[in-house]
Amino acid sequence: MTSIPTVPLRAPGGPVPIPLIGFGTWQSEGDDAYTSVRTALDVGYRHIDTATMYRNEEQVGRALADSGVAREDIFVTTKLPPDLVGRERETLEASLRMLGTDYVDLWLIHWPPNKTASPATWERFIEAQAAGQVRAIGVSNYSVAQIDELTEATGITPAINQIPWSPADYDASLVEALSSREVVVEGYSPFKRTNLEDPALVEIAQRHGVDPTQVVLRWHLQRSFVAIPKSVTPARIERNFDVLGFELSEDELTRLEAMAPQRS
Repeated sequence: MTSIPTVPLRAPGGPVPIPLIGFGTWQSEGDDAYTSVRTALDVGYRHIDTATMYRNEEQVGRALADSGVAREDIFVTTKLPPDLVGRERETLEASLRMLGTDYVDLWLIHWPPNKTASPATWERFIEAQAAGQVRAIGVSNYSVAQIDELTEATGITPAINQIPWSPADYDASLVEALSSREVVVEGYSPFKRTNLEDPALVEIAQRHGVDPTQVVLRWHLQRSFVAIPKSVTPARIERNFDVLGFELSEDELTRLEAMAPQRS
C-alpha cells in the first residue's frame, strides 16, 4: 500500500501527523458516501474529511468500521457549522456517535460564525481538545486577522486553516503569514478551482505521463499543503491517490504557481 507523507499539526502532548492527501466527502450522500469512503480506504487513503453539514457522518462511520483498518491508523476530520454555535458540545457528541468513534483527529469551525472570529466558540474547541474528544483543532475559511483574534483571546492558535486552494489560488504572502503562525494550509476544491486545460499544466502532465489532476495534487504534496480531493468514481479515487510515482521540478512548481493572478 502506498503511504502518503504527513505534516504535523500542533497539539498538546506532541504533534498530530495529518496525511497530505486526504479524501473529501462533500456532496456525497447515502450509499455514495459509504461506498466511496470504503473504496478510498481500500486504495490506501488514511485521511477522511467530513462535516456535520454534509449529513453523511453516519455513512462515513459505517465505512470506517467496515473497512477493517484500525481506527488509530485513520485521520478523521469533522466540522462545526456556524449555525450550531452555542451547541458545540452536543454537536460534537452527535458527530462522534454517528462516526462510531470516541474521538476525531481534527475538529474545525466550518465558517466564521456571523462572519466573526468567535473566540467563545474557539474556547469550546479548546475544552473539547482538553477532554480528549479531539486531537487537534482548527478553522476553515478564516482570514489571518480572524486567526490572530482567536490567538489573542485564548493563547491557542488554530493548527490548520482549511481554505479553497490550488495552484491558481497560490498566494506567497498568505502562505508566509500562516506558516509564521505555525498554521498548516489545507486546500479544498483543488480541481474545481484549477483550469485543468491550462497549457502549462497540460504540458507538465504530459511530460510525466500523468493526468493534470495528479499534477495539481503533487504540487500540494511537494509544497506541504494538505489536499482533500473528492470523487465517487473508483478509478478517479485511485488516480488521485497515485501521486508518488513522479516528482515536479522547482521550475515546474513555479510555472504552476504562475497560474495565480499577480498580487501587489
